[in-house]
Amino acid sequence: MAGNRKTEEQATGKYMSSVKVGPKGQIVIPIEARKMFNIHPGDTLLLLADVNRGIAVQRLDYFDKIADEIFLRADADSAPSKKKEDGLRFARAIKDAQMPDREAGE
Repeated sequence: MAGNRKTEEQATGKYMSSVKVGPKGQIVIPIEARKMFNIHPGDTLLLLADVNRGIAVQRLDYFDKIADEIFLRADADSAPSKKKEDGLRFARAIKDAQMPDREAGE
């Protein structure tokens, strides 16, 4: 049965598992998910939380590209707006989340 599940995961690109939160608030990302998303020890992940939508975890480098695009579009559009300011706050938060990684690499 486990063999069928692995084949199905590879074919669909989807995976679901339950994880337990440890006493320090830590979770372990199952090996299948780490392989699927190419996550390795030392990688930085971004945790997004919304009371209404839940929690999502994504590779930080994925959102770094989104942040760059937000900054680029904001520069091209000089008109102020709430949506634009929200986007810029999000993009700045992503860049700030990377600061320890960038400083360590210098």
